[in-house]
Amino acid sequence: MNTLVLWDIDLTLIDARGLGHEWYRTAFRATSGIDLVHVPSFPGRTERAITRELLTAHDLEPTEELVARLHAELIDVATRERDLLPARGHALPGALAALKALAAREDVVQSLVTGNLVEIARHKLAAFGLDEHLDFEIGGYGSVSEHRPALVLEAVRLATAKHAREFRSVVIGDTPHDVDAALHHGAVAIGVATGRSSVAELREAGAHVVLDDLSDTAAVLAAVLNGRCSADGGSVA
Repeated sequence: MNTLVLWDIDLTLIDARGLGHEWYRTAFRATSGIDLVHVPSFPGRTERAITRELLTAHDLEPTEELVARLHAELIDVATRERDLLPARGHALPGALAALKALAAREDVVQSLVTGNLVEIARHKLAAFGLDEHLDFEIGGYGSVSEHRPALVLEAVRLATAKHAREFRSVVIGDTPHDVDAALHHGAVAIGVATGRSSVAELREAGAHVVLDDLSDTAAVLAAVLNGRCSADGGSVA
């Protein structure tokens, strides 16, 4: 059975905390002419959900046109400032090794389920040399929906259409939102406790496997391929 691995980005593969908030402040000011005062919660949420909440909180109607304008500004500022990423962030331990190990397998296809817009996803991963192991064409991105499960559905749909075969799907992320999105579609949910959610919280959310981080490549491979991990590399939920 072929496996489709769908990675989250922020606090799963990389840590660039703070930069996203700054990009939003700049983009919001350029779009609306006012300063950002109310900052929504970011972890595990989609760009579309964050944008709509942000606009509503500032008494602006989140029309499709305004959402599109804000996203365009966000992409613009991220593109201008992408060279800041290596200085302001870093790839998380084991991320590159895990991506390489899975990319070496003929029965695995890797892409993304991320709240980021696709253009920003590319910038973030390219900054740390993580982009070459992922197929961006079949990912589920934050422009698709406010609801993260829809991103998984889109990624699976695109992968199935491109490769003309069915996949066993695995979602890897650091928040209960990632776990919920996987479970919603019957995918294997792997939690990684490198973000704000603890091992216990990820287990409670229903993750099939919880890893402390990605530093044990063998444990990551076991979790992805078998829905479990080695005894010293993590724990089965």
